[in-house]
Amino acid sequence: MNKIKFIFLRYIILIIIGLLYVTLYKLLFYVTIFPSYFLLKIFYEVSIEGYILNVVGTEVGVVSACVAGSAYYLLLILNLTTEMKTRKRLFSLLFSLVFLLIVNIIRISAFSMLLVEDFVYFDIIHSIFWHLMSVLLVIFIWFLTVWIFKIKNIPVYSDLRLFFRK
Repeated sequence: MNKIKFIFLRYIILIIIGLLYVTLYKLLFYVTIFPSYFLLKIFYEVSIEGYILNVVGTEVGVVSACVAGSAYYLLLILNLTTEMKTRKRLFSLLFSLVFLLIVNIIRISAFSMLLVEDFVYFDIIHSIFWHLMSVLLVIFIWFLTVWIFKIKNIPVYSDLRLFFRK
C-alpha cells in the first residue's frame, strides 16, 4: 500500500473511531472502574452499583470525565496522524494507552481514598487535576512516547508534507 493510501486509511480509522466514541466510552468505563474497584478493595470494603463505587459507605461517582475518553482519543489522534512504521505505531499506541489507563486507575483510586478519608483539600486538588493535570498528563504521555519510541515526525505536519510532495 503506498504511503498516500495509508495516510487516508489512518484518518478514516480516526473518523470511524470518533463515530463509535459512545460505545468506546462504555468499554473504557468498564476497563477503568473494575481495576479501580479491585485496587480499592485492598484497603477498603467496596461495591459497585452502576457508575457508583461505594467505598465504606461513601459514594464515589465515576462520571464520563473520570474515564478520560477524550484523553485516549487525543493520544490516538496524535499517534494516527504521525507518520511512522506500523510496528512502531502499534507498540507506541499500546504503550501510551496502557500508561494512561494505569495512571487513571491510580488517580481514581487515590481520589476515592482522599474522599473516604475526608481530606480537607479534596475539592481543590480534584479541580486542579480535572482542569489542568489531565491536559498535562496527555502531553507528558505523548512526549514520553515520542522519546521512548524515537518518533521523529510531527503529527499532521509530516502527513501534509508527504501528501504535497507526491
